[in-house]
Amino acid sequence: MNPRPVDLPPVNLRPVDLPPVNLEPLATFRVDLDPMLDLGDSQWGHRRVVNIVGGTFDGPRLSGTVLPGGADWQVVHADGMISIDTRYTLRTHDGAHVYITTSGVRHGSPEVLGRLARGEDVDPAEYYFRLFCRFETGDDRYLWLNRTLAVATAARVATAVRYDAYALT
Repeated sequence: MNPRPVDLPPVNLRPVDLPPVNLEPLATFRVDLDPMLDLGDSQWGHRRVVNIVGGTFDGPRLSGTVLPGGADWQVVHADGMISIDTRYTLRTHDGAHVYITTSGVRHGSPEVLGRLARGEDVDPAEYYFRLFCRFETGDDRYLWLNRTLAVATAARVATAVRYDAYALT
C-alpha cells in the first residue's frame, strides 16, 4: 500500500549556507534589427518577428560581432507585456562562433510602449526590459560559456537593442 502524505517522514529543512549569487560583467551588446514583421494574433498572443541583421559586443572576456540571420520571435500579450525569444550567432574577435539564446520580458505603461513602437527614444528607466541568456559553442577557448548562465538589463533604441549581460557566478 502506498503511504499517505501524512505517513511520510518529515523533510529536514534546517538552514543551509548557500553561496551568494554574484554578477560578473560579461559584455555590452548592440543587436541591430530589421523592421518588425507583424504576423497577427495566434493562440499564444500577438506574434511579431524582428530579424537580426548584425551588431557588436564588447566586454572583459567576450567581444566580437553579431552575425546576421537570427531573429526575435516576440509575443505581445493582452496586457501589453512582450515575451522576448531570440536566437542568433556571435563571432568572437578571435574567430569562434557562439550560439546565443535570450528569453525575457519587456513591459511598461501603454504610453511608453507606444513611444517605443514608434521608434522614439525612451529612457530605459521608464520601462522594464530584462533578459536571461544562454550560450552554446564547441570552441575550446569558450567552453566556459556552455556552463554560464547570464542575465541582462536592456534598452530598445530605434533600430537596435542594447543590453549589458552579466554572468551569474
